[in-house]
Amino acid sequence: MPAPPRPLNCPPGLEYLSQIEMILIHQKLEVLEVITGFETNNIYEIQNSFGQRIYFATEDTPFCTRLCCGPSRPFTLRITDNMSREVITLERPLRCTSCCYPCCLQELEVQAPPGIPVGYVTQTWHPYLPKFLVQNEQREDVLKISGPCIPCSCCADVDFEVTSLDEKTVVGTITKKWSQMFREVFTDADNFAVQFPRDLDVKMKAVMLGACFLVDFMFFENTIMGSQRMGIW
Repeated sequence: MPAPPRPLNCPPGLEYLSQIEMILIHQKLEVLEVITGFETNNIYEIQNSFGQRIYFATEDTPFCTRLCCGPSRPFTLRITDNMSREVITLERPLRCTSCCYPCCLQELEVQAPPGIPVGYVTQTWHPYLPKFLVQNEQREDVLKISGPCIPCSCCADVDFEVTSLDEKTVVGTITKKWSQMFREVFTDADNFAVQFPRDLDVKMKAVMLGACFLVDFMFFENTIMGSQRMGIW
């Protein structure tokens, strides 16, 4: 899709995000991963609501890190536009995945353009619910994200609600879409939809996009043949 004129204070490459209120994320099925069982770098196609590709996301993680850390691995995810320009970079450091260690929970930094932070997604401690804060570049809290008690996709979509800080107003959703049975059971190739207000700050839209990838790695990356997949919590 051709990029519209860039609005004021909009990072280069995010112009199109200012015009839409939904994005679809489709993870590519890696045949080598299905055959060998070895985790490969994730690849995603990011589309608008009409199915037109607007971005392409590629994980950049060393093999040993993928092998040793699995879905808990630190990663760099590079998001490029249709002209192959890197417009967003996501950085996830190595952090704890257990609620027993509330001092070292998950975090994701969103850069747009690469090298310039525009926001963060930080996990907040809760004994059984997935909860996150969406923060701006000054690390000021802007939105909250809350998921279900058991974020397991079993023949149904899984919604993570994006709310105001007082949790009284729902402003968007991050939805894990149910795929075909083969993809759900034998692979970790997932589909997501991210909804947000059209007039939301474009930087926060980019951060919500990053939050979707963090949710994917935390809760939907494990593949267990013959059973449903859950994230480690």
